Amino acid sequence: MIKTALTLLIILTGNNLYSQQAFFDSTGILAGGFGGLMRIEHQFSFTEGPVTDKEGRVYFTDQPNNKIWRYDPETTVLWEFRKDAGRANGLAIDAKGNIIACADENNEIWSIDPRGHIVKVLLGKVDGKRLNGPNDLWIDPKGGIYFTDPYYQRDYWTRKEPEIEAQKVYYLPKGAAQPVAVADDLVKPNGITGSADGKHLFVADIGDHKTYRFSIGFDGSLSGKTLLAAQGSDGITLDERGNLYLTGNGVTVYDTAGRKIAYIPVPEKWTANVCFGGKKRNILFMTAGPSVYHLKMAVRGAGK
Repeated sequence: MIKTALTLLIILTGNNLYSQQAFFDSTGILAGGFGGLMRIEHQFSFTEGPVTDKEGRVYFTDQPNNKIWRYDPETTVLWEFRKDAGRANGLAIDAKGNIIACADENNEIWSIDPRGHIVKVLLGKVDGKRLNGPNDLWIDPKGGIYFTDPYYQRDYWTRKEPEIEAQKVYYLPKGAAQPVAVADDLVKPNGITGSADGKHLFVADIGDHKTYRFSIGFDGSLSGKTLLAAQGSDGITLDERGNLYLTGNGVTVYDTAGRKIAYIPVPEKWTANVCFGGKKRNILFMTAGPSVYHLKMAVRGAGK
């Protein structure tokens, strides 16, 4: 297992394809500065979908290899949780500990039991049509599921075009057979998360380079669309202060007023997603291409 401290502020790929901005932290949300960034492992193809269970263990996907992995920060044990994972992308965990996965091999939402053995398809086709490709999701306090459905052509699909024209955000109420479209005016919705109190939903429109906050109604509907950042994102998380963490070229952090307050450079071509883990929920985990990184924080994840 690789654990290498990374201290460079300007990082280039081997082919000089891109450069990162310099690290900064204007409000002291990092516990030990940028020098605490550590790589957990570097054996994957493309990592995504990190989520933390009640014990602080982090699950994440390696979508091209069709696997879900689990990492325990306490023991540093990395374990293959499930093979044949439905080409899972974004993950969440419900109140019973089931892993809820955006399984875009067949454009479904799956529930996988805590042992990784039993799969239940929570959602298949919508009004007889295949979804574009469920990408990321968030479970609200009522147990309903919000998920984004952008279209990215996969090489393992036989189809070559979408069956649903718009790329939407959906809400699947707990126990419901079909979802409701709650936002259909975004170019390509991708990263999504919500506030711990269930009052607000945050959605990144990666196709339009913007991230929005919505108010959530009693019935799960959205209103009050507000621009928070002129930046899209592949994945999103929140900390206990309400700061918003966006991914792509490293991790960029915005406060509740939309001011950029921190930037964490990650030495990979793309940082896909992010979550808080560990028993105290004060470790930031970042899935980035073939690697997974973590960084000790001075703040905890929202609602933990």
